[in-house]
Amino acid sequence: MNAVTDSAVAEPAAAGGETLVRAACPHDCPDTCAMLVHVRDGVAVRVSGAADHPSTDGVLCTKVARYTERTYHRGRLLHPLRRVGAKGEGRFVRVTWDEALDEIAARLQAIAAVDPQRILPYSYAGTMGLVQREGMASRFFHRLGASLLERTICSTAGNVALAHTLGAGVGTDVERFPDARLILIWGSNSIASNLHFWRLAQQAKRRGAKLVAIDPYRSDTAEKCHEHVALLPGTDAALALAMMHVLIREGLLDHDYIERHTLGFDRLRARALEYPPERAAAICGLASDRIVALAREYGRTRPAAIRLNYGMQRVHGGGNAVRAVACLPALVGAWRDAAGGLLMSSNGHFPLDTVAHVRPDLLPGWPERKPRSINMSCIGDALIGSEPPIDALVVYNSNPVAIAPDSDKVVRGFAREDLFTVVVEQFQTDTADYADYVLPATTQLEHFDLHVSYGHRYVVVNHPAIAPLGEARPNSEIFRALAARMGFDDAPLAASDREVARAALDWSDPRLAGTSFEDLLDRGWVRLRIGADPNAAPFADGGWPTPSGKVEFYSERLERMGIDPVPGFVPPHESAASRPELAQRYPLALISPPARNFLNSSFVNVDSLRATEREPWLDIHPVDAAARAIGEASRVRVHNDRGGFVARARVSDRARPGVVVTPGVWWHKMVPGGRNCNAVTSQRLTDIGGGPTFYDCLVEVSIEADGAAR
Repeated sequence: MNAVTDSAVAEPAAAGGETLVRAACPHDCPDTCAMLVHVRDGVAVRVSGAADHPSTDGVLCTKVARYTERTYHRGRLLHPLRRVGAKGEGRFVRVTWDEALDEIAARLQAIAAVDPQRILPYSYAGTMGLVQREGMASRFFHRLGASLLERTICSTAGNVALAHTLGAGVGTDVERFPDARLILIWGSNSIASNLHFWRLAQQAKRRGAKLVAIDPYRSDTAEKCHEHVALLPGTDAALALAMMHVLIREGLLDHDYIERHTLGFDRLRARALEYPPERAAAICGLASDRIVALAREYGRTRPAAIRLNYGMQRVHGGGNAVRAVACLPALVGAWRDAAGGLLMSSNGHFPLDTVAHVRPDLLPGWPERKPRSINMSCIGDALIGSEPPIDALVVYNSNPVAIAPDSDKVVRGFAREDLFTVVVEQFQTDTADYADYVLPATTQLEHFDLHVSYGHRYVVVNHPAIAPLGEARPNSEIFRALAARMGFDDAPLAASDREVARAALDWSDPRLAGTSFEDLLDRGWVRLRIGADPNAAPFADGGWPTPSGKVEFYSERLERMGIDPVPGFVPPHESAASRPELAQRYPLALISPPARNFLNSSFVNVDSLRATEREPWLDIHPVDAAARAIGEASRVRVHNDRGGFVARARVSDRARPGVVVTPGVWWHKMVPGGRNCNAVTSQRLTDIGGGPTFYDCLVEVSIEADGAAR
């Protein structure tokens, strides 16, 4: 079927003879934009935001607005490749699909005959689509009996924390934020990573709301807020607990909401009273009166909303920090207002049918037997020292050599000559350079997919707008072909993309009442029905998806797991307070938030976007720069015991003293010195959820050998 001419897919021709095809942004962003692909003579000439989709509202970010540059990039992989050089050299020869699939299937079968757990899939959110992300891939690896991958690299600390506090990734409807009177933007540079929320926050600002950014760094977002609270990295829980202390001490609580709709207030009260503002001020590096003023303003303003994001949970105590912040709205009754409460993730609102989607029942011996699990945030150690060893690695939707922590160990693991590595990719990334086979994957404009969101309440469909370039194939088709080559004749492994998409959601759920899969295909997006009135506050009368039906300040489930059941402050793995001896050698705390023009390691190779970022840079406070004789635009080396990387210094008070900031994530091979910021990050994990601790990292900064200013 030609997607461009299918009446269920394409809009009427636009001016200039263009056909418009309904699509969705595939990238790891809460906005999950609905797009229109403008096609002329079988070529995608541009993409635009869908004006009829309320969240997108006709606007795309700079990155995705240039998506045709990515699809038609001169570096697109268009044919299967087999390695001929040493691992890491990136030298390959072209082969046929049959040659590649036959060899890959034979190698995987031989390894599986010894132990299928020696095979590991490695993937994350290169696409967020329910079909091309895991819809067919997980079915294949379940049938194979491969090791399970714990997909932790981004959000598990926060997601697990929310699940044990609110019951799931649920919260305030993002479309209600313009009606708030106070918005705390906590751990988020919304302008760079949540643009459509920022537009709503600006509406609230124009209506008189106050915006407060809570962030160690004065980001673009923090600069445009009324107030910036620049706490030390990894201290968010202490700030939240001190705010609770003030709310309790000054009687700024909604006792009725607490009594009817929360569990464990007495234990949370006792914990909060351990953190008077003076104690938290010393931990956070703030003035105590600043904490008191923030708490009072939060307790006295209605509606008050918190936009919590994932940056603040990438530290040792990240899970407890999310739990502590998530408790605040229930204490003051902010959930009574549609524009009050908190939003970190909305994915818990979607009626996903995980079993029907990824089919764990294909696993031999399921549900009694489960293979071992390997945490993707520890892939460096896993490739070097797992038992049984990892003999084969299949990478898709990810670039672990660039994005995984502790880069030197990751590179050593990928460089093993006895490791059989297959990479499904659109470009020759750092990871693809280490592959034995590289298989060319389609981009979003060339395949079908279905998307839910973690920032709004819409399901969005993506129709293919153009034919695949070269010999590129969708991920789903690649894994179907591998399954067939390996003799797997299970019906779920032959399902079409639309069948996989239909199975991913429970269409009988009330949240999808009045619509159907066919309606979605035709319209392009549908909104979930949350409650009888979409403009009402869904949790004004409780109804939380926790075991108790209440906000759980105290979590019995965490207690059974041996985890503190009440939110507390867990110090960073690496800080002057927790590791004073380490801080003697490495006195600066490094955080590495996303670059505005990249999305993790995606878009780094798009010329126009890379030209805007220019090169890796490091914000350093004038006091810290002067102590190291670092001037503006000096080339510096950022290093610790794990490794180092090179960046260009920007001497600025946007970074507070003792903290340095470098946006990522660059490809190693595109930066001086061949290493990005993950050369210094560690494989240590968060307190809850087993997440990475990218922003829990002590370093030193010194002038590089050729470090003169430009």
